[in-house]
Amino acid sequence: MTRTDANILITGENGTGKEMLAREIHILSNRKKEAMVPVNMGAITETLFESELFGHVKGAFTDAHADRPGKFEVANNGALFLDEIGNLSYHLQAKLLTALQRRSIVRVGSNTSIPVNIRLICATNRDLPDMVQKEQFREDLLYRINTIHVEIPSLRERSEDIVPLTEIFLAKYCNIYGKPAMRLSADAKEKLKQQPWYGNIRELEHIIEKAVIISEEETLDSTAFDFPRKKESSLKEATTLEEMEYNMIKNAMDKCNGNLSLVASQLGISRQTLYNKIKRYEL
Repeated sequence: MTRTDANILITGENGTGKEMLAREIHILSNRKKEAMVPVNMGAITETLFESELFGHVKGAFTDAHADRPGKFEVANNGALFLDEIGNLSYHLQAKLLTALQRRSIVRVGSNTSIPVNIRLICATNRDLPDMVQKEQFREDLLYRINTIHVEIPSLRERSEDIVPLTEIFLAKYCNIYGKPAMRLSADAKEKLKQQPWYGNIRELEHIIEKAVIISEEETLDSTAFDFPRKKESSLKEATTLEEMEYNMIKNAMDKCNGNLSLVASQLGISRQTLYNKIKRYEL
């Protein structure tokens, strides 16, 4: 897988480490000497899509003061990582597919075709085959990006990884914050293994960083780890503004089947604001 140029689709829940896996795949590939360029498709507005991915020439639009290469050109001879590919709107999917099929792009405001040679790695937490059936995702684009499919299980499905990951994060944050090496007590290991980890690796890393910052002990017991809110299937009654906002966004995402454009529209906020809040609440 790593030694080929085959396109790879990585799927899994939010926080399972899809970008981390993409970087490992790139590091082990024949293109490792070139860059892997990440693009968060959920954070790019529709009006800026072509400029961001394909670039633009001076004067193409009001703020185009100089020629600018897009992500495809920057990733030339390397890899292009398109995160949250499932959030790309249907009509923009066609523009992406055209660039992939032609292996070339045209900058906004130009008529010149520029060849590009990239390895494509995509990631999503959404069910793309189901989206194809609902005509929310192009079947031909799915075939193009899905040469090799890698599914990352949630952290609660691989509890044997929790303690080793915790030890990695402990070493990382002890180094960052200049603290002596920390270790876990037996009851701490058990408490961490019993957590549902709905936010997966991202949530685990956040909890460990917080424990390293607060603790003055070299051995962390179960009291060192604070789990202030459990994300249950039935949302509890909100008691703070933060919980109300969390519940409102969670409900909207459930009703809209993860369609962030529709969620943002229903909530009356921009996609970028929505994306920032999703990261904040680890949804």
